[in-house]
Amino acid sequence: MSSQSRRNFRRDQRTARAKRAPGMNLVSLMDIFTILVFFLLVSQSSVQEIPKDDNLKLPESLAQTPPEETVTVMIARDRILVQNKAVIEMDKVLNSSGELLPAVQNALQKELGKVVVKDLGANDKLQNINIVGDRSVPFSVLQKVMKSCTDMGYTRISLAVLQKSAVGS
Repeated sequence: MSSQSRRNFRRDQRTARAKRAPGMNLVSLMDIFTILVFFLLVSQSSVQEIPKDDNLKLPESLAQTPPEETVTVMIARDRILVQNKAVIEMDKVLNSSGELLPAVQNALQKELGKVVVKDLGANDKLQNINIVGDRSVPFSVLQKVMKSCTDMGYTRISLAVLQKSAVGS
């Protein structure tokens, strides 16, 4: 082989190498996606979701503190739900003569072990519960639900509201 043909051969090899597609380094790309997945998981877990019902319109408030994650009682226009499970129909609640609602109490008894408990010492404990009620629900119904909650040992009751902006109010 002559020196001219060697030069041509090397030039052809370089040209062929330059035309080939470069290999893709997937390790860096996988690292980026792994970090992105962890970020999304962490940011998703910090948001508390209050159960939704299409028939439920919450009252508005200027409250700034978010509700704690606890047992939730939802008072809709047509029924009462504990942890998204229907417990009693609203017409039965309105027609009941007592101050307590046994159906609500039975459902709360099942959830009692799952509630967040704050120990104050000297055998005093605060058991938290969130009540999400439609703004059109009569106060007598809200009062019966609250009395049923306190009778079952849920001593710290929070009422969920829609946060209203302080500007223009």
